[in-house]
Amino acid sequence: MRFPRASGVLLHPTSLPGPHGSGDFGANAYHFVDWLVAAGQKLWQILPLGGIGPGNSPYMSTSAFAGNVLLIDLAELQRRGWLTAEEITPPAGLAEQRLNFASVVPFRMDRLARAAQRFAAQASAEERADLQAFCERHADWLPEHVLFMTLAEQHNWRDWSSWDAPLAARNPVALAAARQIHAERIAFWTFCQWCFFRQWLALKAYANGKGIAVIGDAPIFIAHQSAEVWARPELFQLDARGRPSVVAGVPPDVFSETGQRWGNPLYRWEAHARDGYAWWVQRIRRIFELVDIVRIDHFRGFAGYWEIPASEATAVKGRWLPGPGEALFEAIARELGALPIIAEDLGVITPDVVALRRQFAFPGMRILQFAFEGGSGNAYLPHNHEPDTVVYTGTHDNDTTPGWWHSLDEPQRARVRDYLGSAAHEIHWDLIRAACASVADTVVHPMQDVLGLGGEHRMNLPGRGEGYWEWRFAWSQVRPEHAQRLAHLAQLYRRDGTPIQS
Repeated sequence: MRFPRASGVLLHPTSLPGPHGSGDFGANAYHFVDWLVAAGQKLWQILPLGGIGPGNSPYMSTSAFAGNVLLIDLAELQRRGWLTAEEITPPAGLAEQRLNFASVVPFRMDRLARAAQRFAAQASAEERADLQAFCERHADWLPEHVLFMTLAEQHNWRDWSSWDAPLAARNPVALAAARQIHAERIAFWTFCQWCFFRQWLALKAYANGKGIAVIGDAPIFIAHQSAEVWARPELFQLDARGRPSVVAGVPPDVFSETGQRWGNPLYRWEAHARDGYAWWVQRIRRIFELVDIVRIDHFRGFAGYWEIPASEATAVKGRWLPGPGEALFEAIARELGALPIIAEDLGVITPDVVALRRQFAFPGMRILQFAFEGGSGNAYLPHNHEPDTVVYTGTHDNDTTPGWWHSLDEPQRARVRDYLGSAAHEIHWDLIRAACASVADTVVHPMQDVLGLGGEHRMNLPGRGEGYWEWRFAWSQVRPEHAQRLAHLAQLYRRDGTPIQS
């Protein structure tokens, strides 16, 4: 599917400014949409919206369907009368620029609990009806999710395979008893999801009304500690105790001698095939209710994936196995039609991955920070780009462009300067301009690169644990020329969102 020629900015909502310790769906999100419009942008790319688990990664979500309740705007709950102004006043230090999960999570969860209690006591008939309608619309996943979160909480967030045996094995009598015993907490988690969806869809409608499309992100794998793996264990490769027998990752490469062991359970693709990939169809349908375009992370895993024995500490001792390939995407297309999907085709890309992407006309990705190794045939160099491509200076997994530039030696920098025809005094703007000038239909700039921030502001470093996913910007860092320069480049290179003329 050809996308209109457009450009946008990559910024996860947690990275927005705001008074409550992390970005959320509040006033600063709406202000950011207005800023995108002023900057001539047509796209807002975000990371996965699902709840986070250990390590705080949005790519290790506790659900394929539920939202991250830490993104709920507390000020909106206060306006509805469910919180007081004093209750949403953050303690000293919480509004610091980086997201301190250890402080933010308890603060926000406590306020959500208070709001849920007041909703239960004083909600209007209209509000209760809206919540009930939400529950009915999401009956295919919501009951399992809120029960899972309740039980996980009761078991101190231990892995579900170590819960009391009847609950881990989903004994119907035990589940019915749990629903009755924990009805109040189940109502809390239900309230949280209602707030998340209500606020996000209002923000998305505002963005769409301003001409901004939202690019969402669908990780290929989900966390073992998730409602879906607990509720549908037959769809995943688990042992008799419910633990992963093999896990996901990627093999060693030039970036890592031991590869990356992600630890997600792998799918039983034969089980998915037997019911026409119904779980995946449901997942993609639900994602497109939240966003306009979907980037599928680790697309190469659908052609072939790296299987690592769960007993291995690294990704070295693994093997390649075939993925579902065209059968999965044909099933999705039969049910949902042609969809605006971006294939994250980075890493070890073999001919079968390219063929699968092209068969379904999914745009691929190019990263300019990868463009300057080797000669002029490097596929990431702008003169080798193809129209059905999304170009980034870097992604959430890359260093910022100034940080990347700082890491290069002088011969490498000389090659970059020679190619760009620039002295590279503002390397981030040089790469942004090169991306905009590309023949690629779509260009996305990380917000850190727009602001020219150093490597200490990167969002993630793959393979590392704690200490990432914390970056936030401040409006004091944003100057008028940032929007002006982006708008100029969008106009200069006709990235105004108009359809491509054949």
